[in-house]
Amino acid sequence: MNNLLDIKTPAQAQAAALKSDYGLDDIGLTNLRQAYWNLPMEALYEEIVFRNEAKITNQGPICARTGQHTGRSASDKVIVREATSENHVWWSQYNRPLAADKFEELFGRIQGFFQGRDVFVQDCYIGADPDYRVPIRVIAELAWHALFARNMFILPKTNEEYRRHIPEFTVLAAPSFKGIPQIDQTASNTFIALNFDQRLCIIGNSAYAGEIKKSVFTLLNYLMPLQGVLPMHCSANVGKAGDVALFFGLSGTGKTTLSADPQRGLIGDDEHGWSDNGVFNFEGGCYAKVIALSPTAEPQIYACTRKFGTILENVVYDPVTRTIDLDDESLTENTRASYPLEYIDNALSEKRAGHPTNIVLLTCDASGVMPPIARLTPEQAVYQFVSGYTAKIAGTEVGLGQEPEITFSTCFGGPFMVHHPSVYADLLKRKILRYGVNCWLVNTGWVGGPYGIGKRISIKYTRAMLNAALAGKLLDVEYATDPLFGFRVPKTCPEVPANVLSPAESWPNKEVYMQRYRGLVSRFIDNFKKFETECPPEVIAAGPKL
Repeated sequence: MNNLLDIKTPAQAQAAALKSDYGLDDIGLTNLRQAYWNLPMEALYEEIVFRNEAKITNQGPICARTGQHTGRSASDKVIVREATSENHVWWSQYNRPLAADKFEELFGRIQGFFQGRDVFVQDCYIGADPDYRVPIRVIAELAWHALFARNMFILPKTNEEYRRHIPEFTVLAAPSFKGIPQIDQTASNTFIALNFDQRLCIIGNSAYAGEIKKSVFTLLNYLMPLQGVLPMHCSANVGKAGDVALFFGLSGTGKTTLSADPQRGLIGDDEHGWSDNGVFNFEGGCYAKVIALSPTAEPQIYACTRKFGTILENVVYDPVTRTIDLDDESLTENTRASYPLEYIDNALSEKRAGHPTNIVLLTCDASGVMPPIARLTPEQAVYQFVSGYTAKIAGTEVGLGQEPEITFSTCFGGPFMVHHPSVYADLLKRKILRYGVNCWLVNTGWVGGPYGIGKRISIKYTRAMLNAALAGKLLDVEYATDPLFGFRVPKTCPEVPANVLSPAESWPNKEVYMQRYRGLVSRFIDNFKKFETECPPEVIAAGPKL
């Protein structure tokens, strides 16, 4: 905020109470009007309302709008090409290079932009495993972005910890600052620029808070493999017997919904590491998609949309009664809720557990031809992991229309993967074999026909199949071999009709079904060609065949 009249704000007197000894002048942020250090949730609420950044809705959540960007701007993310990291980076459509001198010019203008302005600083950690924890700092133009950082990352526990905090990575978010493509060599006025050498990310012209979260995830996707840790775009939970399950998948495939199981402890909903110690959450909170959220099918997440401290992004509300409407998609289908992990009743406070017993690869098949559940060999699991097949759901990225868009997002998180996919695939395969993990493919997409003809599979049936798989009830049932992919499809599952397990049975015309299925297989084969030179032959052989 540019407080030109120098008006005293609600939390100004406490702005430096939790200040770190490692100040902002270390990254060249000087002549600020005021830096608000590590304000707690309540003080941030006061600042948010005072600055008219967002509104308080019924039962306490704040409702913020992100302006033109209601999803990630994947095409605007760039990585600085510099000597210490360039040989590790998979330069691709996801990792576009930016010259180091252009980054310096851009950063210099942002430093000037913040002079005379207020900033909100949150010192946090990422990584619940102390052996791999990284101290970070989020410096935000907006108070509600500071609250987002508090919700999403792991917080220091004492005043002394705040005072001694020295960040190893800093995110600087300036939604009001625009890049100049002709000068900065950015794709547009919007940019998310990461510099691994300087351990710095700068974000401009986007108020979508997910950019902050995903920038940090991108950093860990760079750092963790160098330490032998697999970073994963997945949710994770653990049963009463200590059996850990991982759920890989892109936005809209059900990671958050399916992992929030009242019968299992929640480790986290989106980003994790798998080290020799086990699985650990990178974050301290959840960032759930809430469009058309059901109080019966997703009661835990639904309850969080009614709690003080939750941030509702682009959710429509009545300005008189302040009641929210989770079914209204007039702003975007990508409505979101950010809340601390502790808001989920069965969340694990330690945010980590042992090695996985089961891995579930979630796909939202808009073609309506994939089986709702299939058992995979380790090689098939790695093939599906590298392929990352799903359908992007409207709203999760800029430029998506209403109809789902078939996509292959490598490692189920292509835009955030910094190394070549083979690096992550090799780590995954080694860990699957070492710990004897059961692997499953679960389709949360359409049955009975493609999008527009069939219908999306019932979450009731998906939960029943998952429960059976995680409980070991599908390990010894009779299987049928899929004719094209070769993975094994169970013929029976408790509480699921047999015709649901066989997608061909639900199509009115089986010949049309096979034509559509062969078409999808062709796309798998064409997509995988770009990875074949780096993948071992047994993984290539585990792919589908026409």
